[in-house]
Amino acid sequence: MRKILIVIVLFSSSYSQAQNQEIQKVIETFFEAFHAKDTLKLQTLCDETMILQSINENAKGTRLSNEKPEVFFKSIASIPAEIKFQEKILSYSIQVDGSMAHAWTPYEFYVNGKLSHKGVNAFTLFKKDTPENSGWKIVHLIDTRRK
Repeated sequence: MRKILIVIVLFSSSYSQAQNQEIQKVIETFFEAFHAKDTLKLQTLCDETMILQSINENAKGTRLSNEKPEVFFKSIASIPAEIKFQEKILSYSIQVDGSMAHAWTPYEFYVNGKLSHKGVNAFTLFKKDTPENSGWKIVHLIDTRRK
């Protein structure tokens, strides 16, 4: 009985680890596409109903803003080639329950090598399971931004 319990624990632990790696890979691919300004790739990682929000924190107060996905994709595509930007993810904290996952990713954002702002991203993902479209998709992305 004890051996069976150990096997079950090991199996569920490795399954959980594999799921977390799958989710982390989606987010890593999101940022690879983001840095490359590859909006077509970004769109394949995001659900068509994705919600984008930002919380800006500064001396004047805190403000919540919403952005439509199509506006986000257009803004990424329109960044001039001479502007280099990088969002450095500092760590991943991933939680999964069935077909829903949440990833908390603190970050630093650099423009032309200089720190612009920092904060945390909170991704919510949904695991689609249809013949034409399966895998983890980003359904909500909210971030904080402070200087």
